[in-house]
Amino acid sequence: MLAIRLTAGSDRLDTLALPVRAGAATGGGNSPAALLPTGPALPDEVLTEAAALLPAARLKGRAGETFRHLRPARTPGRLLLLGVGDGADRGWRAAGAALARAAADEMHVTFALPTGAPAEAVRSFVEGLLLGSYRFRLTDAGDPPALAEVELLAADPDRYHDAVEAGRTTARMTRLARDLTNTPSSVKNPQWFAEQVAAAATDLPDLHLRVRGPEELAAEGFGGIVAVGGGSASGPRLVELDWRPADARTHVVLVGKGITFDTGGISIKPVPAMKLMRKDMAGAAAVVAATLGAATMGLPVRVTTLAPLAENMVSGSAFRPGDVVRHYGGLTSETTNSDAEGRLVLADALAYAVRELKPDLLVDLATLTGANAVALGKRHGALYSENDGLAADLLAAIDAAGEAAWRMPLAGDYVEHLGSELADLHSSPDRGAGSVMAALFLREFTGELRDRWLHIDMSAPSWADGDDAELTRGATGWGVRGLLRWLATLA
Repeated sequence: MLAIRLTAGSDRLDTLALPVRAGAATGGGNSPAALLPTGPALPDEVLTEAAALLPAARLKGRAGETFRHLRPARTPGRLLLLGVGDGADRGWRAAGAALARAAADEMHVTFALPTGAPAEAVRSFVEGLLLGSYRFRLTDAGDPPALAEVELLAADPDRYHDAVEAGRTTARMTRLARDLTNTPSSVKNPQWFAEQVAAAATDLPDLHLRVRGPEELAAEGFGGIVAVGGGSASGPRLVELDWRPADARTHVVLVGKGITFDTGGISIKPVPAMKLMRKDMAGAAAVVAATLGAATMGLPVRVTTLAPLAENMVSGSAFRPGDVVRHYGGLTSETTNSDAEGRLVLADALAYAVRELKPDLLVDLATLTGANAVALGKRHGALYSENDGLAADLLAAIDAAGEAAWRMPLAGDYVEHLGSELADLHSSPDRGAGSVMAALFLREFTGELRDRWLHIDMSAPSWADGDDAELTRGATGWGVRGLLRWLATLA
């Protein structure tokens, strides 16, 4: 991973990157872009030359805009002008990612932080550097060139220490979620996922891990997880990861859907819909990574993550459309679509959390429905909650993290569609809006925590079709950044 360090002065100015702000809006348009004043003293001739380059480079200072200038036989040998936008954190994040890409063939870059830069802007910049430089490849051909080290030049480096560490941890955990999600399902099955969690948790104090296998799940009544995983040679698991700081006053349970591959089961998907189903455990990856991040940061909030893991396959032992599933706690559901499997494993985990863990707050993330993308496009998760305050707080944290979600209605008119002649509930009725119906079904398992529960359908934003600011093609790690900022507010 790209190395980042703070310094008050650099003796290695091979490549110097300078921040360029966007022109301010005026009555007649925008004022010209300009260099931001930087804290540590830099050679006057370098700053004069950089300022003179702005008109020739036609830079507007937009976030992520770059211009590279060679200075043969001089120090620094290369100048890189970097647009940081209007000062918003989102712009700083995009600028960090742009620097990582523009200097991919460099070993070392020094970036001069602007005078008085807010700590949150520096955190966002660090996140952008580390997330924009992310790549996932399984090959012996070698990796493409990548920037190795960035020095952040600041007049008072100590001021930004905590911000850099927070950005580093947030990005590292987001990269972990991306790694888990990008890993092909030829490697990734429920047991493998559980082993990765165990390895990541080894060196963190006050973390407790329990992994239930197929026999324990069946014996304890996790009927949804057992049913969905029953068609695979790789049996299901339930990962329970618990961060228990001694000074915690709030207990949050995070639940993440962990379908390591989804064929759709007997209700088999068409090939185009199946080819990226290695990402169907992105919710589990996000909540596990957020919990590890909370432990790494030492946040004084108890966080328990539940990751129900299964591979939804087609075989003689697969559950059938029309089967009735008995979930943890006793509620039964009729399913006429084995491709609506995610809500079955989540229902078990939610019911277990309510009955056994009794948290203060309950949140689940799931790549649950294609209807999420139909309603909100590729960048927004669909957020559901009956609690206005909880919804507003988490939405604010998600926005501050540079992610996006939109609150959707838990429409009461649709509840009647959950009725079944065979069971307590119908898990996949063919009426009502798809993402809303899934949320209403899950709500039935939240019991006394119904007004302290929040569900996010994040199928669409869990995957990026190409590079865009801090996002790289493939898994995005969506949810890790927003959850960590939200958990920090609870502390």
